[in-house]
Amino acid sequence: MTERLKIAYVVPGHDLLPSAGPTRNVLSLAEALSEHADVTVAFRRIAERSEGPYRALEIQPGGVRASDDRKDDAALRGSSVPDVLGYLRALRSFIARLAPETDLVLEKSWLFSGYVAERCRRLGTPAAVIENIVRVPSPGGGLGRRARHELTRTLVGRWLRRASLVIAETDVLREGLVDGLALDSDRVEVIGLGIDHERFRPRDRAAARASLKLDPQATLLLYVGVLDPTHDLAPLLRALEACGEGAQLHVVGDGSERAAFEELARSAPIPVVFHGRVPHDTVPTYIAACDLFVAPYDRASFPGGEVAYSTLKIPEALASGRPVASVASGQIKRLIDPDRTGFLVEGDAESWRGLLGRLPGRDQLDSMGQAAARAPAPSWSDVARAYLQACAPLLSTTETRR
Repeated sequence: MTERLKIAYVVPGHDLLPSAGPTRNVLSLAEALSEHADVTVAFRRIAERSEGPYRALEIQPGGVRASDDRKDDAALRGSSVPDVLGYLRALRSFIARLAPETDLVLEKSWLFSGYVAERCRRLGTPAAVIENIVRVPSPGGGLGRRARHELTRTLVGRWLRRASLVIAETDVLREGLVDGLALDSDRVEVIGLGIDHERFRPRDRAAARASLKLDPQATLLLYVGVLDPTHDLAPLLRALEACGEGAQLHVVGDGSERAAFEELARSAPIPVVFHGRVPHDTVPTYIAACDLFVAPYDRASFPGGEVAYSTLKIPEALASGRPVASVASGQIKRLIDPDRTGFLVEGDAESWRGLLGRLPGRDQLDSMGQAAARAPAPSWSDVARAYLQACAPLLSTTETRR
C-alpha cells in the first residue's frame, strides 16, 4: 500500500481562531488536502479549538486562551522586538522537529515570509510559500519603523528568491512579487481560494430573516468581515443618506475600527446594526438574509490602488446567490459582472452615494443574485488538487528521500 503524504501547513503569523478569515481559509484548505494526505496545521498559539481531519499544533505553546476579547487572529500585533526575536527562535526549533517527519511544508504569508521555507531548505524538506499580502510600510512611525520595514522586506525578498515555489493568490500579487522582490517568474504560481459549496449556497431569504429576527420587508445591506482600515466602512456609512426608505445595513464582524465605525453610524439616516463576531456556521444565514452584500476596501492601502489579495467574502456571497457591491480594483473586477451579478464603485463616499441612490428594487436584486449563483467558482477540493499539482516537482524529491 502506498504511504500517504505528510503535509504541514505552518501559519506563523496567526493564532488559531476559527471564526477569523485567515484561520478559516487555512483550515478549509487543510481539510481539502486531508483527502489526499495526512495534514498538520501549526499556528503560533491555539486561541480556540477546531475540529477537523487534521492535527493542530502550537508553535509557541501558551495554552488555549479564551477568545471572547479577540478582534482577529493576528499573532504578532503589539509584539516588541525582543518578543519577535524570541518567537523566531521558538519557530526555528519547532521547524527542526517538524521537518524531518514531513514530506511537504506550506508556509502561510506573514511578516517574515520565507523564513520557514528557508529553514526547511537547509533541512532538506520541500517547502512552498503561500503569499497573500502586499508589503507596504505602515503610515507614520518615523525612521525606526521605516528602517525595520526595509530590513524585513530585504530578508523576505532573499528568502523568497531561494524558495522552490511561491504560490500567489492573485495575478496582481504575482506581478508585485516578481517585479517588486525580483522573484523568478517560473517559480511563482497563481492559485486562488476555494468555496465551501455545501455551506455557501442559495438559501431561502424569508426563513433566514425569521431565524435571525430581521425585518422581512427591509432592503437589507450586509457586510461580513474584519473592521479595520483596509476594509474601510466609513465612505459607505457616509453615503447611507442616499438609501431609500426601508433600507438597513447590518455589519457582522469585529476589529480595531469597530468603535469608530459605530460612532459614525450613529448619525446615519437608516438603521445600522453591528452584530459583532458570530459563529462561522451562522454566516451563511446572514448572507441569505440580505438583498445586497457590500465589500468596501480602501484602495489607498494597496500599491497603485489595486486590491492585490484574494478576497473570499465576495465569491462566498456570490455563490450564496446574493449580488455584491465592491470596489473596481484588482481581482474584484474579475469576480463581479457589473449590473449582472453586482456593482463596482470607486470606493469613496460619492461613488457609494451614487450607487445607493440608483439601487434597483428587491426583485431585480434577487434576479442578480440568481445570476451570481450560476457563475462557476472553484471548490476547496479543486484548490487542493491545484496545490498538489503545483507542488508535484517538489514532491519528487520526497519520493527519492523515502
